[in-house]
Amino acid sequence: MTTLAEFLPQHLQQHALPDQLGGVLQSVVDACVQINRQVRLGALAGVLGEAGSGNVQGEDQKKLDVIANDVLIAALKANADVAGLASEEEDTFVPCHEEGRYLVLFDPLDGSSNIDVNISVGTIFSILTKPQGALATESFLQKGRDQAASGYVLYGPQTQLVFTFKHGVFVFTLDENGQFVQTGAHPQVPAQTKEFAINMSNQRHWYAPMQQYIAELLAGDTGPRAKNYNMRWVASMVAEIHRTLMRGGVFMYPQDARDPAKPGKLRLMYEANPLSLILEQAGGAATNAAADMLDIQPEGLHQRVAVVMGSREEVEYVRRLHV
Repeated sequence: MTTLAEFLPQHLQQHALPDQLGGVLQSVVDACVQINRQVRLGALAGVLGEAGSGNVQGEDQKKLDVIANDVLIAALKANADVAGLASEEEDTFVPCHEEGRYLVLFDPLDGSSNIDVNISVGTIFSILTKPQGALATESFLQKGRDQAASGYVLYGPQTQLVFTFKHGVFVFTLDENGQFVQTGAHPQVPAQTKEFAINMSNQRHWYAPMQQYIAELLAGDTGPRAKNYNMRWVASMVAEIHRTLMRGGVFMYPQDARDPAKPGKLRLMYEANPLSLILEQAGGAATNAAADMLDIQPEGLHQRVAVVMGSREEVEYVRRLHV
């Protein structure tokens, strides 16, 4: 079986990509192996529960949020090819090496509200090429389509790495020796699906197009879609997207009326863009209900967006309802 260390140089050479790009991904992966050990030990290592602090989003941090964030920052600062990084847990970007070629953005532990009940969580990452000039916030504000690479590590029944350099999607599984070995290549999201994922408890707050869409799905084979749908909800975006990647479906976190000034809950730079690139590379689609996710021009590091992503037929149908 092919290890990640064997795969990277071959893939990079085949697609004329810089070795340094693979090195940056490897730094992220090495950090995730460390995070995996902490997640696996959980209560045995005393890392469950609240950290007693909040992040820039105003959310309470779990102990593992802080640990994962620190591990990733340390690993990326040790790589001379990383010019700077940005984390969902940090107020602003962190400069690293002035001569570095790449920027890394990450959600160190997505779905961390599930940690204490032993449900899958993950790390999501995005790698950008640093523009010319001095490092600034604007250096990071690149459209999702301009990402050099993106991916995630899912800490589930198996620990899996999924990533793309924009030449297909690849899946690796952590073995008993702490090595990621390739277990999949070029997964394809089916264009059609009978499965959707959404937090139904927010239904009363949704705007009319989403209300209509979900009502049509719930009507099943007696409704306008003429087929029965199943609903899933894990409340861990990385787990939801992994399921969608592997067997199809549509994942949604729409804008709602509780705070009309907020365009959504999920973060464009740390969650929506990297996962949208994965799904698009696998034949899926992603939108904020108005535009393709990967074509949105970011306005801030912690910008929030509405999210509809997964099987292309459903994503395009939702977008048409919002026109």
